[in-house]
Formats: sequence, structure tokens, C-alpha cells
Amino acid sequence: MATVNTPWLDQVKWTEDGLVPVIAQDAATGEVLMFAWMNRESLALTVQEQKAIYWSRSRGRLWRKGEESGHEQLLKDIRLDCDNDVILVQVEQKGGIACHTGRRSCFFQQLQGDAWQTVAPVLKDPAAIYRKD
Repeated sequence: MATVNTPWLDQVKWTEDGLVPVIAQDAATGEVLMFAWMNRESLALTVQEQKAIYWSRSRGRLWRKGEESGHEQLLKDIRLDCDNDVILVQVEQKGGIACHTGRRSCFFQQLQGDAWQTVAPVLKDPAAIYRKD
């Protein structure tokens, strides 16, 4: 377990659930790849291991990005916003795919008129990424 009692962790304004929102951005291009949550342990582990590790609310456990898909996010920089309540991680996205739908980014739907339109292609079929062996 990572050291979770450090002064820099105490500066983060955690939600009542003990979480902080995290934006993952491609360090080279600036593209926003995804949004997720971290708790104290996952944030400390992210810094310690230099790989993005999130808190999965749906799974109720730590989620090492790429643990199933191989699409890890290598940490290049980490920042805290002016209100101390949002984290920005700049990462190198391994495999070029951040989204579980097989797309580069999770933000692939654009509002056009009164409907959401898909504006980014699937780069790899999710069934090929997340095989059940």
C-alpha cells in the first residue's frame, strides 16, 4: 500500500466520499482523453508507480488503467487546480486508446444541433481488447 499520509495529499480537497475528480490529458498533444476519480491511495500510488491508477466507483476498487486492455497511462506531469479540488494528469497513452469503446478519447460525442453525434472512429473493437479468457 502506498504512503497515504503525506502533506501534499492533505492539500487536496476530497469529496465527502473521499474522492477527487481527475482529468487525463495527452502530454504531447493536450487532447483530453478521459475523466475519472482517485482516492488518497490511488493518487499516492499514481505518483509512486508513475502510472495512472484510479478509483473505480462501479467496481468499488483500485483500477490500474490498462490492467485489462494493456492501454496504460504513463504519468508525465500532475497538477492540482486553484481550488485544490481537481487533478490534471498529463500522460503518455500506451496503445493510443484511452476509452473502453476502443476510441482514442472518451469524449467522442459532439452536440450538433439537438443531438449527440459520434465524431471519432473506433480504433479497435472492444471485444478484441477485453477478451474473456
